[in-house]
Amino acid sequence: MTVVLTPAAVQDIAELRQLYFDVYGHGYPVPLGSDPAVMRELITDGTAHWLTARTNRGDLVGSAVVQTDPGSRIGKLVGLAVHPGHRGGGLASRLTGVVCDEAFGTGRLDSVYTTVRVVTGGPQHIVVRNGFRPLGLMPNAVEVEGCESLALFARYGNGVLERRAPVERVPERLAPLLSAVSSGVGIDYAGTAHVTTRSTVSAVTGAEPIELIAAPGFVRRRFLEHFPDAGSRFFPLHTPNAVLVAVDGRFEAYADLDPVAGSCALVAVHPHPAAVSGALEALMTAVRRAGADYAETLLPLADTEALEAFLASGFVPSAGYPAMRRIGDRFHDYVVLSRTSRQIDFRATAVGALLQPYLSAYLSAWTSTYLPLHEVSR
Repeated sequence: MTVVLTPAAVQDIAELRQLYFDVYGHGYPVPLGSDPAVMRELITDGTAHWLTARTNRGDLVGSAVVQTDPGSRIGKLVGLAVHPGHRGGGLASRLTGVVCDEAFGTGRLDSVYTTVRVVTGGPQHIVVRNGFRPLGLMPNAVEVEGCESLALFARYGNGVLERRAPVERVPERLAPLLSAVSSGVGIDYAGTAHVTTRSTVSAVTGAEPIELIAAPGFVRRRFLEHFPDAGSRFFPLHTPNAVLVAVDGRFEAYADLDPVAGSCALVAVHPHPAAVSGALEALMTAVRRAGADYAETLLPLADTEALEAFLASGFVPSAGYPAMRRIGDRFHDYVVLSRTSRQIDFRATAVGALLQPYLSAYLSAWTSTYLPLHEVSR
C-alpha cells in the first residue's frame, strides 16, 4: 500500500490524537500527542517540522516531529508513531529520515537529539539507521507504562564534530562515560585529564526544607530577571515552570517539572550551580512531592566546579553531548547528570551493543557514588 508523507495541518489534530491513543493508549506523556492547544501551536508557529503519513485511502497511519530551538540551533525528534496495523514495512524509519533531512535542510540546525524507550530494541535501530549516534542512558527517566529508562541519541550536521573545543580536565567520575562517548560517537578524549573528587556522597545533607513555587508565568519572568543574557541560560527545548527556593534564600533552582512524565529538569541555578551543595536531599524531597521521581541537569563538560557540586550531591553522569552548543565558530561539549528516587531495575531493558558501554559506565559511576569503597572491593 502506498503511503504519502505530508506536513501536518491543523485539521489533522483530531486524527493525530487518535493515532497516538492507538499507539500508546493513555500512557503517552508528551502533550503533542494529546493536548490540542500544544499541537496547534507546534503546527502553526514555525518552530517544528511535523510530518504525517497517509495511505492512498487517506487514513492517517504515521507521525514524526522535529521540534527546534532556533536560538540554540538544536532540534529534538519526538512523537514518532506508526499505527499498529502498518508496522513492519519500514515506515517509522522513513518518517524519521525524511523529517530529520527536512529539518537539517533549513541550515538552521547543528544537531538533532532524541530520547528513545529501551523496553525494546526497535526504536534504537530506527534512529541508528538514520544517522543518530548513542550518547547515554538515563535510568527511570519517564513514566510511560510504569517507570522506564531512556537512551539519548543525536545526529549531527556536516562538520560539527570536527569543530569541537578541547576540554582540558574533568572530574574523574566522568571517565567511564567519556570512554563510552568516545567509542559511541567516534571522538577522542585522550587529551582530557581526570581530576580527583570525593568518591561518595554524604549520607545526610540539606536538612532545611525547600519551597517549591509552581506558577509558570511568575517563574518565567523571574528566571529572565536572573538570567537576562541568553548566553547565561542554556537548556534547549526546556522552559522552567517551577522554582525551588532555599528557605534562607541562598539559591533558586529553576525547573521544568512534568508530573505526568514523573520527571524534572533543573534548568538553571541562581546565583550559581554550586549553591545547591548540601541541599540536594531537601530539593529531591520537594521534587518527589510535586510528582517527579527523576531529576536531571545539563552542564558544560568544561565547568569542573559545577560538575563537582552536583556529583557531590548524588547526581550520576548519564549521558554526554559532544559539540552541543555553538559559541562563535567552535562547539562545546555538555553532559547530563541525573538522579532517581526509585530503585533502578535494568532487567526489562533492551540494551544492545551500542548502549552496553553506557550501561557499564552508569553502573560504575553509580557504584562509586553510593557504595563505600570497602563494599565495592568485596
